[in-house]
Amino acid sequence: MSTEETGKPFFDDPNAALREIAQNPAAYAHYVADFHRVVLDMQAKLEVLQRETRVHCRGTRVEGDRLGQAFLRSFPVEKSLSDVIKSLKKATSGLEKTAHKRYAHDEKVREVEKQRKEKAQLGERSNRPPLQAGPEYSREQGEQGPNPSYSGPTSIYNLNRRESA
Repeated sequence: MSTEETGKPFFDDPNAALREIAQNPAAYAHYVADFHRVVLDMQAKLEVLQRETRVHCRGTRVEGDRLGQAFLRSFPVEKSLSDVIKSLKKATSGLEKTAHKRYAHDEKVREVEKQRKEKAQLGERSNRPPLQAGPEYSREQGEQGPNPSYSGPTSIYNLNRRESA
């Protein structure tokens, strides 16, 4: 069975897997780490190739060369390979940054949700009427209340802050 017979690709949506990876920060980091490894491996191999190319190109001399002419001929080759390696270094640092920024994005989303919940709760509290205290009993002016340091009878199990008689 091929795509020509049915007119449809083998998969309904070829980007479905990438869509799921983009939604999960851990899967995203793992996927980007795979690319990171590949780019680092390419970079290491190109650095070896750069050294070997430098040795070969600078060592290739033509009869009648003056001092430095072999170097000048090899410079464009070395420069182009050096630019590729610089680009790969930037790519590796960019891949590292993007994994961190993806995780930070989810953290920020969670933080915003939390702040909005707190703000909604504060709004609900401010919209509620304040609780009213119960009626106060006033004593007659001639009557004196009990000793303010003595709060009345309590259980014997609640005597932790009192002195014994």
